Amino acid sequence: MNRRLYIIAYDITEPSRLDRVRHFLKGYSTGGQKSVYECFLTDAELSFVVSKLRRLIYEETDRVHIFRLDGRSRTHTLGIATQPKYPSYFYFG
Repeated sequence: MNRRLYIIAYDITEPSRLDRVRHFLKGYSTGGQKSVYECFLTDAELSFVVSKLRRLIYEETDRVHIFRLDGRSRTHTLGIATQPKYPSYFYFG
């Protein structure tokens, strides 16, 4: 199973949709804050996440950006931020 690191950022205009998107993405994230999440996803998981987000958002006013990061690159962090880690297992709670 090949996982890749994605950053998923969103700007949702309506509070109830915002809550649904936030709750959904937290189930796939290994970290993040507010409206930006770090997610290690397989191709199948990415397809499902995109499909589900299309149903959750209103495309006329909401925005979702999905960035694939190269796992060979090291990110630059500032403050108390930590480097993303690829865990050996995932816990969905």
